[in-house]
Amino acid sequence: MPALIEDGRAKVNLTLRVVGRRVDGYHDLESVVAFADCADHLSLTPGSGLNLKTTGPLARDCGEPVDNLVFKAAQLLGERVPDLRFGDFTLDKVLPVAAGIGGGSADAAAALRLLARANGLAIDDARLIEAAQLTGADVPVCLASRACVMTGVGETLQPLSLPKMPCVMVNPRVPVSTRDVFEALGLRNGELLVGATDVIQAAAWPESGASIGDWIETLAAVSNDLEAPAMRIQPVIGEVLSALGAAGGARLARMSGSGATCFAIFEDGAEALRASQKIQQDHPMWWMHVGALS
Repeated sequence: MPALIEDGRAKVNLTLRVVGRRVDGYHDLESVVAFADCADHLSLTPGSGLNLKTTGPLARDCGEPVDNLVFKAAQLLGERVPDLRFGDFTLDKVLPVAAGIGGGSADAAAALRLLARANGLAIDDARLIEAAQLTGADVPVCLASRACVMTGVGETLQPLSLPKMPCVMVNPRVPVSTRDVFEALGLRNGELLVGATDVIQAAAWPESGASIGDWIETLAAVSNDLEAPAMRIQPVIGEVLSALGAAGGARLARMSGSGATCFAIFEDGAEALRASQKIQQDHPMWWMHVGALS
C-alpha cells in the first residue's frame, strides 16, 4: 500500500476566554479557533509495526519519537480498535513547538486521520474521537481542522463560517509551557475567572457571509485571557505584538493559545505581505508565516 499523507494545519485561537478552573483541576475555556494555511506534513506507510521518523527544518525540536503525540494518539487508538494496522510515520516538522498553535496536537490529529484511512474507520468513529480527547485538549478540534467555537476542555465544538482572513503569524523562537502559563494565571480548583455575580454570556458571532471587517470588530471585543500571564513568563511576546502593530495595516493583533506565537489580521493580503517583510527585516531570527486564516 502506498504512503498516505495528511497535513497538520496550525491552529490559531482568535479568542481565548478562561471561564474558570474546575474542581478536577482542568480549565473550562471558550475559544474561537481558526486554522492557518501553514502545516506540518505527516505520511504513513501502513505496516505491522509503529515507527516515527522526523525530518524538516524543526525536526531537532521534536524530542524523542516515543514522546511525540503522534505515538500517543496511535497507541490510544490501538487500545480501542482490535488489530489496528499501524505502520511507519514520517513527520516533516515545519511549525514551531510549544508555540500556542497546536503543532503537536495537529500532528496527532493527522496521525489519527491517517490511521482511520488505513483501517477504513469513519472520521466520526467514537473510538477515534475518544483517542483524540485523551491525547490532548486541542486534538479534537485539530481532527476536523475547521473553524469553530471550542468550549469545555476542548470536547465541545460548534462550527463557524469564517471568511479567509489575511494574516501574519510570528513566533520569536521561544518555547512557552502551557502548564506554566495556566499556573501563572493563578486560578484555584473550583474558582471562576469571572466574578461570582457576573452573568456569562456567549458572544454573538457573525453569521455566514459576514465580512472580514465584521469579524474583526466582533473578535476585538473578546480577548485572550492567557496573554497577560504568558507575557509575564516571556516578555518577548509583548515585543512581537508591538512589531505586528507597528508594521502597518494590522486590524487586530493578539497572542494565540498560551503563546508565544502571535498573529495579526489584515483586510488586504498585500498589506499583510508588506507587514511581514518589515518584521522579517527588523527581526530576521523570528519564525514567520504570511497567509490566511479560515
